[in-house]
Amino acid sequence: MSLSLDQLQAFVAAAETGSFSAAARRLGKAQSVVSAAVANLEIDLGNALFDRSARYPVLTPAGERLLAEARVILERCEHFRGVAKSLGEGVETRLVLAVDELYPEEILGVMLEEFSRQFPAVELELLFPLMEDVSRLVMSQGADLGIMWRQEILPAELAFHALGWVPMPILCAPDHPLAHQPRVDWEELKRYRQLMVATRSDSEEKKRLRVAADVWWVESQWVIVELIKRNLGWGFVPWHVAANSPAAAGLVSPKLAFQEKDWPVAMELVWHKQRPLGKAATWLRERVKREPLPVPGR
Repeated sequence: MSLSLDQLQAFVAAAETGSFSAAARRLGKAQSVVSAAVANLEIDLGNALFDRSARYPVLTPAGERLLAEARVILERCEHFRGVAKSLGEGVETRLVLAVDELYPEEILGVMLEEFSRQFPAVELELLFPLMEDVSRLVMSQGADLGIMWRQEILPAELAFHALGWVPMPILCAPDHPLAHQPRVDWEELKRYRQLMVATRSDSEEKKRLRVAADVWWVESQWVIVELIKRNLGWGFVPWHVAANSPAAAGLVSPKLAFQEKDWPVAMELVWHKQRPLGKAATWLRERVKREPLPVPGR
């Protein structure tokens, strides 16, 4: 059996246009060439693809089944050509992006949808570390780009671009003591267990938002909301997590006595100064820079 792409293209074109003459016009070939290609394909496959007893050819059951396979093969061939073209243009084959959960997933989805259209052949890996674990991945070449909350002291090897602020409202269960106070002061927050995100290293960075003496460390903002719902503590939660988590329904966000707005956390984009970025990583870096963080309620 010696199949060719020309045969598969003729088969798909004939099936989609409804006749060999229309397929020939689509492909820019003589009708006899298209008819011969389909006939030879049928011989190679040992199956009749079309019933030619009527005026126009009609797919046989075998033809209908094999049409789907032929389309997949042709699509993968186009993908193969795209990968080869990208490699020839100096586009990297793989890109790793590390993103803290503080960054809104909806914005990330929009940008990666654009990235997929721009670089369809690039393999992407998305990692979701927390806080300074993002910068550690970029430092160790475990990630090409990182989106993280701003570190007090950023390693000198990393370049950064400020992205804006993510509000962190305080959340607690309806029957939590904090929920019944019109204004919550700093000393009140210290009295009750706080639920906080935790990195996998013992660093000062992860303690920046610590208020209470009693703390549970959790490696997920989304799980923190579930624990708050069960009245296991209170926590500062990114607004987009609070808005999109089913567990957040019915939770209370007390007003803070020491500031008018929700607790803000600065976000930044980081990359390694000494490691050149390829075309895909450079495009994504510039795209992230241009995307403003949304303001809740707007």
